[in-house]
Amino acid sequence: MNGKKIGNHRMDPMYTRFDRRTLYVTYDITEAINHGKNAIGVLLGNGWYNHQSTAVWYFDRAPWRNRPTFCLDVRITYNDGTVETIKSGKNWKTALSPIVFNSIYTAEHYDARMEKPGWNTINFDDKDWKDVIYRSAPSRNIVAQALHPIRNVEEIATKTVKKINDTTYLFDLGRNISGVSKITLNGAAGTTVRLKHGERLYPNGRLDISNIDAHYRPTDNTDPFQTDILILNGKAKQSFMPHFNYKGFQYVEVTSSTPIELKKEDLVGYFMHSDVPVLGDVKSSEPIINKIYYATNNSYLSNLFGYPTDCPQREKNGWTGDAQIAIETGLYGFDGITIYEKWLADHRDEQQPNGVLPSIIPTDGWGYEWGNGPDWTSTIAIIPWNVYLFYGDKKLLADCYINIKKYVDHIDETYPSGLTTWGLGDWIPVKSKSPVELTSTCYYYADAVILAKAAKILGKNDDYLRYTALVKKVKHAFNAKYLNKEKGIYGSGIQTEMSVPLYWKIVPEESIALVAENLAKRVEADGFHLDVGLLGTKAILNALSENGYADMAYKVAAQKTYPSWGWWMENGATTLYENWPIDAKSDISMNHIMFGEIGAWLYKSPGGIRPDEKQPGFKHIILEPHVVAGLDAFEVSHIGPYGKIISSWKKVNHGIAYNITVPANSTATFNLPLTRDMNVYVNGKITNNSKIDLAAGKYVIEQKAKN
Repeated sequence: MNGKKIGNHRMDPMYTRFDRRTLYVTYDITEAINHGKNAIGVLLGNGWYNHQSTAVWYFDRAPWRNRPTFCLDVRITYNDGTVETIKSGKNWKTALSPIVFNSIYTAEHYDARMEKPGWNTINFDDKDWKDVIYRSAPSRNIVAQALHPIRNVEEIATKTVKKINDTTYLFDLGRNISGVSKITLNGAAGTTVRLKHGERLYPNGRLDISNIDAHYRPTDNTDPFQTDILILNGKAKQSFMPHFNYKGFQYVEVTSSTPIELKKEDLVGYFMHSDVPVLGDVKSSEPIINKIYYATNNSYLSNLFGYPTDCPQREKNGWTGDAQIAIETGLYGFDGITIYEKWLADHRDEQQPNGVLPSIIPTDGWGYEWGNGPDWTSTIAIIPWNVYLFYGDKKLLADCYINIKKYVDHIDETYPSGLTTWGLGDWIPVKSKSPVELTSTCYYYADAVILAKAAKILGKNDDYLRYTALVKKVKHAFNAKYLNKEKGIYGSGIQTEMSVPLYWKIVPEESIALVAENLAKRVEADGFHLDVGLLGTKAILNALSENGYADMAYKVAAQKTYPSWGWWMENGATTLYENWPIDAKSDISMNHIMFGEIGAWLYKSPGGIRPDEKQPGFKHIILEPHVVAGLDAFEVSHIGPYGKIISSWKKVNHGIAYNITVPANSTATFNLPLTRDMNVYVNGKITNNSKIDLAAGKYVIEQKAKN
């Protein structure tokens, strides 16, 4: 308005299945309106709606694809209470902008010679502009965009710049991000500047994007991957930051058609993502754990753009499997409920009448026949359930109830034995491969359990009885096939086969201790290193720490040699990778969230904060911090609906000191193992209880050696 951008959102409106649901955005423009004449200017980009770049998912052929379109109502309420609405209509004018090409997938091309100074102000002469034409709306379902917006959240200065020659410079931000770069430079009119963005370098120091353009299928050389193209107008020093895309990168290689002089300050990066408030924090006495948590959050946020993605560069797809793995990491660390409410509406838009969901959501139609199945698309149940646990809000569970039911019914009808082979399996394992039937059936079981619980919460008693019976059927069929009860071993006894049943609690009560013991033996035999893929990483640390082997879980989590999260950190990672070997030949994005469960595990095991499903939303908090060998002190905090929960401990002379904060209007149960040679004190008073009920307040709980 009047030459100034309204608000600081990026990429509005958010990506949906545009032909089924279209979002609108509301702004308060009171302060932007002048007395007298006002000018409104609009710059339209393609986004996912008019996708032209060619890749393996065929978004260039999406059924909704069309030229960008726009409508606007300015609703003015006067002091006397009357309302006037000014609408965009046939009296508007349109022209081409200096943005000559823009693709959310690849980059933006900007010809500064086509700039029209003052185009969005009241004195601009639009006589050469064309009349607009009416268009149909993308869909009839126009819905308010009620979620945290995407913003340029953090400006990141260049750490180093290397001059390769008179026309080529390599800028290094020092960390991997999702977002854009902004360059400021001088040059003669017609000078073409290319800004290529990537995550890694060739041995000769030049930018290598071969790990992230693997699925791009260009038809010519006019749309290079992650490469902004800027043509200078020669008038003065100018700045350029793309408007309608984002990238995943640490490095920017700037190449000019003529010699230019650039210095470190001439390029900055902007970390761009859904601007969700921070709710959690982790502080550890072990530096490698702090680095892992930092990298996990960087990858989580890098993959949050109004929907959770797998990676911010190569795909930008809403892979369901990655999102179900990372849901707790996201909810402990950030206030992401609005993002998930929107994304589960995308699920409801995409679900077929028979209950099937695609592996990527939203989708243009790709993913209904590959990559989906309970291990991935259980997002329809797992995410609403976790939102209920963390927020105490059953609305999303209620909104998705019919969809969860359709999904579970479809699996039951297709696989009446109770065992399902539908799914991708333990994606990108270190070495050992688990049967798809084993992992997918555990997820099917989890879905049925959630559905039965949801039926009870929502007062659907007939469904509760029906799906409780299904839970028993699946559990019996699974254990009959895969559990050697005498030995306490599932399948061949590898880490994923042992940990996934433990994590999803499909193991018979009487077998849990033996199965957990055998899992621990297996991990020890594997040198306290991971031998899992995607599904195993969700389970392995939790299965150990929940069943008496927290020390071992920590030993695996804090490993610094291959394969481990710490191995990535030791090799300079600032985000999580897509594959355990850093020199893998495929599946080698360097900013993936799919191995991100470790973030949540830090809250649950050494931190010990868990929601109680009987009083969700942290109305009642379960506190069970695990003090582990190799760690001297640990602190986690989480801001739940009732306030900030703090769980902190440190090893002191002759004992352990815990500092606990329980927020107002909530309660907690603090569980700790009692030992014969230790006394327990709560705020200085001795107690003999291993379960300590806490009202709201601050507590110092001490375990001290007896004299």
